Amino acid sequence: MELKTSAHVDTFPREQLPPADQWPELLLDSPELSDPPCPDRLNCATELLDRTVERFGADRPVFRTGDGELWTYGELQAEVGRIAHVLTSDLGVVPGNRVLLRGPTTPRLAACWLAVLKAGAVAVTVLATQRAHELATMCDIARISHALCDIRSVGDLEKAEVPGLRITTYGGDGPEDLLRLAATRPAVYPAVETSSDDVALIAFTSGTTGRPKGCMHFHRDVLAVADTFSRHVLEPRPDDVFAGSPPLGFTFGLGGLVIFPMRAGASALLLEQSGPRQLLPALAEHRVSVLFTAPTAYRTMLDRLGPAGDAYDISALRRCVSAGENLPAATWRAWHERTGLRIINGIGATELLHIFVSAADEAIRPGTTGVAVPGWQARVVDRSGRPVADGEPGLLAVRGPVGCRYLSDERQSEYVRDGWNLTGDTYVRDPDGYFRYVARADDMIISAGYNIAGPEVEDALLRHPDVLEAAVVGRPDARRGQVVVAYAVLRDGAVRDAGALREFVKSELAPHKCPREVVFLDALPRTATGKLQRFRLRE
Repeated sequence: MELKTSAHVDTFPREQLPPADQWPELLLDSPELSDPPCPDRLNCATELLDRTVERFGADRPVFRTGDGELWTYGELQAEVGRIAHVLTSDLGVVPGNRVLLRGPTTPRLAACWLAVLKAGAVAVTVLATQRAHELATMCDIARISHALCDIRSVGDLEKAEVPGLRITTYGGDGPEDLLRLAATRPAVYPAVETSSDDVALIAFTSGTTGRPKGCMHFHRDVLAVADTFSRHVLEPRPDDVFAGSPPLGFTFGLGGLVIFPMRAGASALLLEQSGPRQLLPALAEHRVSVLFTAPTAYRTMLDRLGPAGDAYDISALRRCVSAGENLPAATWRAWHERTGLRIINGIGATELLHIFVSAADEAIRPGTTGVAVPGWQARVVDRSGRPVADGEPGLLAVRGPVGCRYLSDERQSEYVRDGWNLTGDTYVRDPDGYFRYVARADDMIISAGYNIAGPEVEDALLRHPDVLEAAVVGRPDARRGQVVVAYAVLRDGAVRDAGALREFVKSELAPHKCPREVVFLDALPRTATGKLQRFRLRE
């Protein structure tokens, strides 16, 4: 397809898009998408914020925090305008520049994301738990020039020592603090009139090699996921209060806590600590009606709800969404029996921004993921791309209004074949069109909703001076889906201290990637040609 004229001054994002013949087929004329059709000039931050103010008024609540802070759409609009002025006037950000965003899930992190988009720049939101070398790699891949960082999360970003990176912190008391600078700037900022297919955000995901892949999404993509899954499956209401466990560094969290509620004129509870122990009391206190989290959290919350399900008042809850890993039928049934609520299961991917197979209400069938979301198509194919018969396992292939576009990455041709996106999941399609998850098709470990590349953890282990060889696999776990198990071969004379190795990995990678167990071996199982036999370790 021919791209519309870009508003970007920094042309790097468009130059790094994959070749046109490697793009998936995009379904842009679907009746499920916004009506009227997407205009040539579109800034998704303007649509999410300014258009919502026009429809619902400035006094409507948009963000709440666990300690009682409440932001209205009008207050958010003013803060976004001030931050956008700082970006362009004080920091020299021009349209197309990549701006890294890092910090706990707070209204100000969301405001920074919207301001970057309004300024025509490209938002790169990362996890607050990612370590220095991970951040350095992402900054190198995306050629990031600026960063807005919560003062509490700046340590590892500074340790990354990214050449030329200008870091501006917020939440501190220094004269150059972002919020102090923003306080003196105008509240109104005319958004850059970006093209609907200008890159708006780059979301990083780890592949099986461990090297992160930058997924490039356009301004129209941001609205497309809201106008397909959210509008037609989730069906949010303006008076809904959203909450969830995924941080904004995950597209699952970005959609569920910012894009979907704002598109509907609703509000979201943004929690800095959002584990199952924090979620239940927060759901009760803030009368949350829409919840986004992983199956692990639903299983954990069941234990805390009590036998009758009345330990916490979650009577306001009407929508529960599960993604990030497979939702077992037993978990679905237990939650339904205890609460009366039907969990909306779904599968999404960073490459496709959000959920594309799901079902809600009476259409839910426990043990299946669901059907293709309106506006999307899905099928099961063999490794050559040919559809397989219903009931036969194969690779899940999908296409819709959003497609995979890796940032200058040779793995684009692996993910996109014959116009379809291959998610790396093995599925079975039932004769009635429902899709049933079987397993991951590669060595990715999915633990408590996190995608963890085994080779990336192996690389971290091998940076320890005592480790000669390392192999990492996923072991089935009733609560987390899988847990990370590491097998290590040490140098002669080295002390077999599993705790020390786990702490070392924690210093190298985000904590969720740390092995739950370290097993010491004299040698790793290999074939006669020297290839690692991972299946023997899994057994």
